[in-house]
Amino acid sequence: MYAAGELTHISFRSQSSALHFFYLAAMDKMYCAQQISIPTELPNLLKNFTKAAIRTQPKDLLLWSAAYFSALSAGERLPVKDRLEMNVATQKTDTGLTPGLLKTLHKQVCSPRRKEELQKKWKGLCLPVDQLETLLSLGSFSSDIDWMEFLALGCSALGGTLMSSLKFACEILTEEEEGGAARIPFDTFVKLYTYLAQLDGDIPRDHIDNFLSSLNEENGAIKVSNF
Repeated sequence: MYAAGELTHISFRSQSSALHFFYLAAMDKMYCAQQISIPTELPNLLKNFTKAAIRTQPKDLLLWSAAYFSALSAGERLPVKDRLEMNVATQKTDTGLTPGLLKTLHKQVCSPRRKEELQKKWKGLCLPVDQLETLLSLGSFSSDIDWMEFLALGCSALGGTLMSSLKFACEILTEEEEGGAARIPFDTFVKLYTYLAQLDGDIPRDHIDNFLSSLNEENGAIKVSNF
């Protein structure tokens, strides 16, 4: 993570790395100004890249940059947070998964995927590999990943308790603006709650059923304040 004072310098480090690359590429041959063609879209590309890096705060800038431009060239979702998580950006030690990173991962995956693809996206966000292996082991996943189950486990790693895990899930999955009611489809909530409750092992089935039946869904949706 970068300290707050380093944020204003990240663009200079990024662009310096790019300039160093072009310098090495040109070492074997000298070019005159007329022979050098700079794409008109390059300034905007570098500006967007710098903004994305500042917002995402990758632990390994080089690794994240490779994932960023790989996704960009393939027309895929970029490994970029929606906003800067200030409480994370000022931490001196790596804390692994955060709500912002899990939401970014959800946008990149968001459906059943092969384990290898999830591992690639995870590493592209510079997240600890051992944390991924722990989640995969807890879920007993094979080569195919049920994304909603994995998301539920990711939320449990963030929340600690069942209810706080579900709160994170609603905030990540909702299509509403940040700060809203964080509504998600009731069927999705049922799947997440049931999966985590059964994985816990100490919650009786009748308790699960009673809890779900006690909830007040609104037009097929549920929000954080409902539970």
